[in-house]
Amino acid sequence: MDVITSWTGIDTALKGASVAMGNFDGVHRGHQAVIDAARRDGAPLGVITFEPHPRQVFAPDAPPFRLMNAESRRNRLAKLGVQRLYELPFTRDLSSLPPEGFARDVLANGLGVTHVVVGADFQFGKGRAGTAEMLRDLGKTHGFEVTIQPLVGGEDGAISSTAIRNALSEGRTRDAADMLGHYHRIDGEVLHGEKRGRELGYPTANMDVAGLHLPRLGVYAVKVEVMGGAHKGLYDGVASLGVRPMFGENQPNFEVHLFDFKGDLYGQHLSVALVEYLRPEMKFDGLQALIDQMDADSAQSRVILARS
Repeated sequence: MDVITSWTGIDTALKGASVAMGNFDGVHRGHQAVIDAARRDGAPLGVITFEPHPRQVFAPDAPPFRLMNAESRRNRLAKLGVQRLYELPFTRDLSSLPPEGFARDVLANGLGVTHVVVGADFQFGKGRAGTAEMLRDLGKTHGFEVTIQPLVGGEDGAISSTAIRNALSEGRTRDAADMLGHYHRIDGEVLHGEKRGRELGYPTANMDVAGLHLPRLGVYAVKVEVMGGAHKGLYDGVASLGVRPMFGENQPNFEVHLFDFKGDLYGQHLSVALVEYLRPEMKFDGLQALIDQMDADSAQSRVILARS
């Protein structure tokens, strides 16, 4: 997948795509419907999205809300067969373009798209003044086709990133997966930690969750994809998301233990799927009680993952 991070000076060879456009936080089933509608014979499949998320620009002090970081979104879009990701820098200059200017300067002249698909609730341009219907009219003027994709509904209404965040906050990983069309994942580089897990017989891969909406704190059964390196592949495991009350810490941390794994993962990138919530965080009376609980968590996780 080609990743293009500008809408100016684009090589002619990277123009002519049929694209889906939106923020695609979570790449849920509604997003996937928009992407599927952009598949056209004879045209590369593209996605136009924005980084950082516009909400981070306009409300920088708001609590973390993203379901995916940019890396996780790229990984998911690549799995869906997207060939070109136009990951446009969302700046105040870009956001100040009126709808007409965005359609003309960015979509037509800049990226040279031939077809754009948006959800029915899509808004764009300065002050979010542009609607999906307005984009369709502007497309006729500037030489690209526009398809408006109806919203995709679930049992409780339209599927949305907000509904998925709510499910994850309550530990309802299966409900979130139903809306996403895949397990919710946390992606990122393995960082050096305190190495306490190794001392306890449970070495863990530590990952940063800064800037992300945090699912319910606690322990999860997980499936792990090592994205590259000598240990590239799929593994089962158990993970802890929390503040480690046993050790008096208060910064959220994500620690992943891969079953039956031996090797060094520092600097490698993992994609960790939260399959099932096992239990909340706990504070134990001593290390042996903690180890006993980790043994029980691992056994329970193995059973769950064997049937998932």
